[in-house]
Amino acid sequence: MSKRKSEMSGVPQGSVLGPALFNIFVGNMDSGTEHTLSKFADNTKLRGAVDTLEGRDAIQRDLDRLERWAHANRVKFNKTKCKVLHIGWGNPKYNYRLGGEWIQSSPEEKDLGVLVDEKLNMSWQRVLAAQKANRVLGCVKSSVTSRSREVIPLLRSGETPPGVLRPALGAPAQGRHGAVGASPEEGHEADWRAGAPLL
Repeated sequence: MSKRKSEMSGVPQGSVLGPALFNIFVGNMDSGTEHTLSKFADNTKLRGAVDTLEGRDAIQRDLDRLERWAHANRVKFNKTKCKVLHIGWGNPKYNYRLGGEWIQSSPEEKDLGVLVDEKLNMSWQRVLAAQKANRVLGCVKSSVTSRSREVIPLLRSGETPPGVLRPALGAPAQGRHGAVGASPEEGHEADWRAGAPLL
């Protein structure tokens, strides 16, 4: 009788073959679906227009087909991450299930880094992008020691005059630049009053 031996399967993380083998593995996932199935890395989206009970049933058949595919290929969908985004005015907002579990409805979802809500309004995306840009500008602002009119054009051109940038690991300057954690209004009133250019 043969001895038991454990079998390692899968592809090591970070290998060159990993993405190609994964694409081959999920290549037939959408065979037989009635609606559009988008696959990007390990993210899968099923989408279609549903305004009748027949449309709802077609989406449910596609979800059932996906669940059968997952079972046949010995993979599982992370059902806690599965969401339904109902888009449009007057949407009947039907309920769907994947396997034996109902899929939660969500008022907004992030799709490839873009936050989209049920009205296709992306105003929150603009707010988040502005907040991120302000954080980056705050980091740049705190790393520049001189705000003289001669230095700013050099920084814009990509040149860095000696002694202008503060070391990244150095202690933050206080006093004229404000206390650590101070908002721009609290830490730079003197700069604004003096007419110093701010980044």
